[in-house]
Parts: sequence; C-alpha cells; structure tokens
Amino acid sequence: MGMPAIRRRWTADAVRRLNVATPSWPRYELIDGELLVTPSPGLPHQIAVTQLLLLIAPYVERERLGIIITAPSDVELREGSITQPDLYVMPAGPVAEDRGLSWTQGHQLVLAVEVLSPASVRTDRVTKRDFYMESGVAEYWIVDLESRLFERWVPTEATPQIDQTTMSWRPAGSSAALSIDIHAYFGRVEQQASWARRALELP
Repeated sequence: MGMPAIRRRWTADAVRRLNVATPSWPRYELIDGELLVTPSPGLPHQIAVTQLLLLIAPYVERERLGIIITAPSDVELREGSITQPDLYVMPAGPVAEDRGLSWTQGHQLVLAVEVLSPASVRTDRVTKRDFYMESGVAEYWIVDLESRLFERWVPTEATPQIDQTTMSWRPAGSSAALSIDIHAYFGRVEQQASWARRALELP
C-alpha cells in the first residue's frame, strides 16, 4: 500500500532511518529505489487485517508454517528493498537478523497480504504484485473491501485467482487446507467497522 513520493533514488539505509523516526505511521517502503509512503490506514482496513489474522493464525500455528506478522514491520525480500505487507507469514526457522521490528530473512515468505485502500490500488495491484512475485513470495493475496473479493497471485501463474465465496489455502508443507468463508469474513469486517464507528461516533 502507498503512494510514490518525490522522485529520487532512495537507499535502504535512508528508509530505515525514516521508519525508526516514525515507528508506527506513516509507513515507508522501498522498491527499485522508489520511496512508497503510506498514511495511517482507515478503520475498515485495520479491522480487515485483524479479522484475517484471527482467521489464519490458528491454522498457521497448527500446521507449523511459521510466524504470522502484521505491519508495521520491515521485510527485505531483496537486498536494498524494504516492504511492509499488511500481514505476512514468515517460515519457521532461525531469523538471520533482528533489529526490533525488522527481519532480513524475508525472501522465503509463505504468504504476503495487502488490503486495498483508495490510494493503494495501483501500488498493491501492480508495483507490489510484480515485486512479490519476482522475489519468491509463495502466494500474494489482495483483499478488496469494496468488491468483497480476494485476489490471489502465485509466481507460476500469469493471472490471479479471484475468490468471492470461499477460498481454500494449502501452502507447501501443510497437512490440510484452510477453508475461508469469504462472505462471512467481509460480513464480520463490516459489522465490526459499524460497531466501532458507533462507539467512536464516526461518520
């Protein structure tokens, strides 16, 4: 997620300094020397991330697939790059380098997920999709709240799988698949967002 900032070629060290200075938001990412800046997300976006975490975390733990992490946290899929997926699964095993909320063993990600926001459509669907697929991420999900669908990309396919009713996820090494009721998922997101707006007296 994010919007291109002023044109200049950024370095990973410079972007890390920005993220240290602002550990929560905005979120700074780096792909091919371009700085991507993501403002603080809206309420439905964060609820969507939380609800997805609640759905898949027990499965990831049961199948011993690795560690499930949410943004903000830096992932270095390639040297000189920094991305912060909304949610991702890093395989189990020793972490090469730990700098607080920064990992460099990201090139083996089991899953990366981005939840679309109005400002992130092109970045998530083009820039990050290409980057994740070229960087060896096993599977990339785009969660489209407006269209109520999951867009799934894998490196071996040129087009995505679009799921609108149910989705079956069975990553390599798992003994069984996880079935996600997409209608129920988006229903919970909308319900939680409505409750939160009422509680916070938001429009």
